[in-house]
Amino acid sequence: MSDGEQRPARGVRIGVDVGSVRVGVARSDPDGLLATPLETVPRTAGADPHPGAEDLERLAQLVAEHAAVGVVVGLPRSLSGVEGPAAANVRTYAGVLAARVAPVPVRLVDERLTTVDAHRALTASGVAGRRQRSVVDQAAAVLILQSALDTERATGAPAGEPVGGRRRKPRTKGTRT
Repeated sequence: MSDGEQRPARGVRIGVDVGSVRVGVARSDPDGLLATPLETVPRTAGADPHPGAEDLERLAQLVAEHAAVGVVVGLPRSLSGVEGPAAANVRTYAGVLAARVAPVPVRLVDERLTTVDAHRALTASGVAGRRQRSVVDQAAAVLILQSALDTERATGAPAGEPVGGRRRKPRTKGTRT
């Protein structure tokens, strides 16, 4: 474990997939083994999230209702690992959420292809295209959270990077740090 980080105490973790229209939410069991869908929250914060936005308030309520010990937010990156405008929006959103749910820690984890994988899984399970819209964000949140839980179990350290913490410089092709 680095930078004094340690595995969170036993308890529920919340996974969040921030979309431009909806926010998918998942939760884990208290042992941090299995992620399950929880809710889809309509996105009201828009491009400039603020502490009073209804979606952020609902997320804070869910964190409190489930006595969550941690929140994991998916960070969209390109396949090459580059962060674009969507990632910047999610970083801002996660920062506002972290301030709202403090002292519960919020972490950003790589979410490359989770929405694509969620659509595939829903199609494979027989969920029709129009019905997918209402649950795909929850399914993506499940994939984000499950990946973080698996990483935490395998390494003994929390997955991703803390919101508001020191951030590693993004890697650029052809350079070594």
